[in-house]
Amino acid sequence: MKQAKVSNNVIRRLPRYLRKLDELKTAGVDRISSGELGRQMGLTSSQIRQDFSCFGEFGQQGYGYNVTALRGEIASILGTNRHFSAVLVGVGNIGRALIENFCFEQYGFHIVSAYDVRPELIGTDIGGINIHDISELPRAFERGPVDVAVLSVPKIMANRAARELVDLGVRSIWNFTNVELDVGGDVIVENIHFSDSLLALGYYLSESMDAKAAAEARKDK
Repeated sequence: MKQAKVSNNVIRRLPRYLRKLDELKTAGVDRISSGELGRQMGLTSSQIRQDFSCFGEFGQQGYGYNVTALRGEIASILGTNRHFSAVLVGVGNIGRALIENFCFEQYGFHIVSAYDVRPELIGTDIGGINIHDISELPRAFERGPVDVAVLSVPKIMANRAARELVDLGVRSIWNFTNVELDVGGDVIVENIHFSDSLLALGYYLSESMDAKAAAEARKDK
């Protein structure tokens, strides 16, 4: 059972564990020790044991972890078996790419409908999802709770769209707008900034290049 509070760092590692366990299953690995799992993931065995202890005891001393069972436990912790309902608001380049290429169902999310303001998109079908006029958004909430809104509207519309979703009763927002949303309340917001990842890569690349240049300079002395 989950404890009351789990650190954000632990939560962010859980999807990594899930991916690795999927790889191990595909490779036919039945069990793995915390030491070997850590070696493959660049973590210490004690870190892995500490992470898993936040949710229960999944391994056995002298045996390690059953890959299939551990994968099932982590998938359950991440909610992949809860069948979350989702709406997508904004069917531009990012929204369309998500519908066509991202497997929401694999991760426990089901897109029930998508919305846009452009007349040329209304009534069309993308990846099996019908695109509705944004004015019809309240109807999605009339049919039942909406767990998550995938928000990929232009920046200028981001906070207005987010507030409307909050007023309608959305439980969380997966935010692709590159705007820090001002929604307040108990709504969970997960911000996706592609630039952050690229800039972090730029930092590490610069650091590596500077270290190499410094090493070369020392050699020349």
